Amino acid sequence: MKEPQIIAEIGCNHKGDMDIAREMIMTAATYCKADVVKFQKRTNKELLSSEEYNAPHPNPDNSYGDTYGSHREFLEFDKDQHRQLQQWCNEFGVEYSTSVWDITSAKEIVGLHPKLIKVPSACNLNKGLLDYLCENFDGEIHLSFGMTSKEEVETVVSFFETKQRARDLVIYSCTSGYPVPFEDICLMEITRLRALYESRVKAIGFSGHHLGIAIDSAAIALGAEWIERHFTLDRTWKGTDHAASLEPDGLRKLVRDCKAVYKALRYKNEDILEIEAVQRNKLKKNQVKWSI
Repeated sequence: MKEPQIIAEIGCNHKGDMDIAREMIMTAATYCKADVVKFQKRTNKELLSSEEYNAPHPNPDNSYGDTYGSHREFLEFDKDQHRQLQQWCNEFGVEYSTSVWDITSAKEIVGLHPKLIKVPSACNLNKGLLDYLCENFDGEIHLSFGMTSKEEVETVVSFFETKQRARDLVIYSCTSGYPVPFEDICLMEITRLRALYESRVKAIGFSGHHLGIAIDSAAIALGAEWIERHFTLDRTWKGTDHAASLEPDGLRKLVRDCKAVYKALRYKNEDILEIEAVQRNKLKKNQVKWSI
């Protein structure tokens, strides 16, 4: 098993403010020690019908605009801003990535040449989007399987195999909800995905939307090599995702615990470890040696 990689998903938790985004990158990298910082990219008029775009936000208290479309536009960064985000990630020593929700956004982010691009659960059946990434992006393609049937999972993995890109594919066990109660996380899905796909894809990950950090260490113990969690500076901020996000201290502890569990997941390489030898000589010196 490879050392787990922890993704701090900022998503739209920056509230449309580049200064806040920079602070979040710096905090995730230097304080929390995350491996990857991830944003989102959407072309809202490509994703929403005119009725959806001009409708009021379903939860006005979380809205940054008079309509759902204006709310989404307020939270959107353009390609040049994403280039700046990438530069800040490089400055602070953390990997930059973005989830892409449509082909136009994919084209823009591919042009930045990140090491990995994410396809969210909402878009994992967009064949045109997957095809574009397979043909035009040579990095890792990460894909969550929330809201996705077992048959659809097989269809998607088989598609990547036909495109000769399955060895660049990282698939995530995921339950889509904000937040997800513990009984709906279904961690054993990691085991099922490993049994079916570990030999067919690059890696298996876990994307969580639950509360707390206990579950993520268990995901590592079950073999997840990527952990993705939403990240915010303040869970009380206005916005849909903040309540299901980790604040800096939570993310820092999650990274610490997941890396510790990874280090512990091994067999003893000798009967008596070096650390035990001193204690054995001290505590077992009067033991009678057994005849075998």
